[in-house]
This record gives sequence, C-alpha cells and structure tokens, in this order.
Amino acid sequence: MTNFCLLTGASRGIGHATVKVLQREGWRVLTVSRQPFSDECRWPMARESHIQADLSDLSSIKALADEVRSRLPEGQLAALVNNAGISPKGPNGARMGVSMTDADAWSQVLNVNLVSVSLLVRELLPELKAAGGSIVNVTSIAGSRVHPFAGVAYAASKAGLAALTREFAHEFGPLGVRANAISPGEISTSILSPGTDDMVKKYVPLRRLGTTEEVAKTIHFLCSGESAYINGAEIHINGGQHV
Repeated sequence: MTNFCLLTGASRGIGHATVKVLQREGWRVLTVSRQPFSDECRWPMARESHIQADLSDLSSIKALADEVRSRLPEGQLAALVNNAGISPKGPNGARMGVSMTDADAWSQVLNVNLVSVSLLVRELLPELKAAGGSIVNVTSIAGSRVHPFAGVAYAASKAGLAALTREFAHEFGPLGVRANAISPGEISTSILSPGTDDMVKKYVPLRRLGTTEEVAKTIHFLCSGESAYINGAEIHINGGQHV
C-alpha cells in the first residue's frame, strides 16, 4: 500500500525539496499552499496532487481536511508535515519587533504558523490514527532565541509550535500517532535575508548554510518507520548554531 503524506507550504524551499525526497522514497504526496499550482513544481502528479487553501482563514480548515480525505483511497494518512509559515517584514525588509507588529499581523502569523496546525491535526486525526501516522512540525531556531531577521510574531509562533508538538506527542502517542519537530537554522533558499552569509561565518560552527535537501531527508526520517520510537522530539538542523 502506498504511503500518503500531506505537506503544507510546498511551493518553494524546504517544502519543495521534501516533496522530491518523499516521492523518491515511494511516497504519494498531497501538497497545500495558498498559491495556485506553480509550473515550477515539476514532479510527477504535481498538478493533480495540489490543493489550494489559505491557512490564515481558520474557517477553511474543515473543507481542506474533507478534500484531503476524499483523496485517500484507504482512509489512511501516514504523515502530515506542517511546513507552511509566514514571517512578515517591515519597510525595506526590516525585522518586525513588538512596536511594529499590530493585531492584524499577529492574527495572520499565529493563524498560519500555529493555530491552523492544531485544527488540521484535529480534523485529520482519524486518518492519522488509522495509519499509525507521523506528524512533523517545522519550527525554527528563532523559536528559542532572538534572531536578527525573524520578527516577534514569527518567533512566538514557532516557540508555540514546539510546545504544540509536545502536546501532540503526549496526547496522540497512546493512539499510535507520533509527533516531532525539526528546527532549521540558516538554510539556503531563495528568501534569505541580506547579511545571512556574514552571520553564518560568525555564529554557525560548520561555517556554511544548510541545504533544503538535508532538511528534507530529516523530515523523511521522522515520517518513516526508521524513527518509530522517536516522539516529542525537536531536531536542530542548524550546523551547531544553537550551541
């Protein structure tokens, strides 16, 4: 039987790489993003597997889950990768601290990065339970320390997502559903902030950016049976930046 994975935030970066790794390992991946299907997603069955949804609209989560259910031939979801996330910037890409972040920005970031995750897991728990599935949440190094580029709402949402991962692990472990997180640091993507290279040279012991492939392989490990006794963990993927 083919393992099905639902992955949010698949249109670029870590999500993009994760789809390719999972497919290479024989998984069928359903993707979600707020954008229509992108022609840059040139992997098998990409267009047919894409679902457009805005995770900031919490009222749309049930419809998204219903659509996912309709695409699971055996009613089983082997993995749910919560990768979607937003990090708004101020003028000229400025970091948005407390004084720059209004109520609308807080609501949008928390809805996408945290609340929608809990509601989507809640909706798809029967399918995850049926498969003995795995939840993988993508947090961030910004969730555990002040970051020069990530804003306050993003940081708080990722800290909350780490806590939510522990709650999932505690509550759903008895059901046979595991939950873990990965916490990336500075990863080479198309949306790196200016000054990242200098920061890497100063604060990352390995003295290089991580690759999306390296992150994707760790996500696959947590989705697979090779990590069967790992539950409630947050794996740092940052070249030692957190030490």
